[in-house]
Amino acid sequence: MIAIVPARGGSKGLPGKNIKLLKGKPLIAFTIEAALKSNYISRVYISTDDQGIYDTALEYGAKACFLRPSHLAEDDSLAVDNYIYTLDRLNSEFGEKVEDFVVLQPTSPLRTSEDIDNAIELFKEKDADSVISYTVEQHPISWHKYLDESNGLIDIFKENIKNRQEYEVSYYPNGAVFVFTYELIKRKQYYSDSSYAYVMPRNRSVDIDTIEDFDYAEFLIGRL
Repeated sequence: MIAIVPARGGSKGLPGKNIKLLKGKPLIAFTIEAALKSNYISRVYISTDDQGIYDTALEYGAKACFLRPSHLAEDDSLAVDNYIYTLDRLNSEFGEKVEDFVVLQPTSPLRTSEDIDNAIELFKEKDADSVISYTVEQHPISWHKYLDESNGLIDIFKENIKNRQEYEVSYYPNGAVFVFTYELIKRKQYYSDSSYAYVMPRNRSVDIDTIEDFDYAEFLIGRL
């Protein structure tokens, strides 16, 4: 199975984050190294529009392929369109025959090779269309609100006041591991009736978007 590591160059929340040094190593290196330690991943491809990210990824073991076009690296570009583009080129130009694949975002440096393997094993065991990593939500989702321009509260869910312990536990996708069939992605879908969650602990579920996320990941790595 191949892994795709998507890493565009134009990050707004934390510029240059994908190759920013985390404990002395480019952020993207953590993901490539974990993928290469997997028992199931044979090749790791970087998908980026940025030459610096591309060169760094190759240095840490990703396979050479191509830069993605700029229209697939804009703020409003859909990740699924990039996956389709990347897989189509890998199949037609690089001799791949992808039926199933893994997406590993470089912003999840605490995900381990065991997490990757466990998600792939669940995917195979269930004969799934997709397996996506999730982690537990600490607060009931029904407490969430929208805010209007004056910070007035707007209901998302019907109000139902209970003690927190009475609410059913919910989970959210942590961005660390995605295992897909190519057929599902070609339909521009992430989920089907045959989709499952691989549940990860919160201390490996940091998804870096901001400098605060980055600092927290650095703190957690320092404790390992």
